Amino acid sequence: MPRYLISFNEGAMDHIPAEDWPDVGKASHAVVEEAVNASVWVFGAGLERQQASIVATDGTVTDGPYPETREVVGGFAVVDVATREDALAWAAKVAASCRCAQDVRELMPDPETDEMIRQAASRGRRPDGV
Repeated sequence: MPRYLISFNEGAMDHIPAEDWPDVGKASHAVVEEAVNASVWVFGAGLERQQASIVATDGTVTDGPYPETREVVGGFAVVDVATREDALAWAAKVAASCRCAQDVRELMPDPETDEMIRQAASRGRRPDGV
């Protein structure tokens, strides 16, 4: 099945009053739980507000993002669903719970990496090495 990235930009949730954050957290975790129970959840997280580090191909590290970058990802989820319509339906749930619009993009398939993960799982190892 294709995987989709559901994401929102940093600052997209800045309009939410501090007193509403507990409710947003509960609603967001309810969507995650629903996705986990539906076996479509792959991974997701909010990103800390910090300047990114850019690592060049030669290993040089500089501060980022590049000046021409206008938007920075603030949080994301990856879902493994049958169709784009399914991804859009999950994005609608995320948008409602997070109270902000979501960007939806299909991830490029990588059967070779998928096979590596399957082999690691069959040896009792998770993809993160644990």
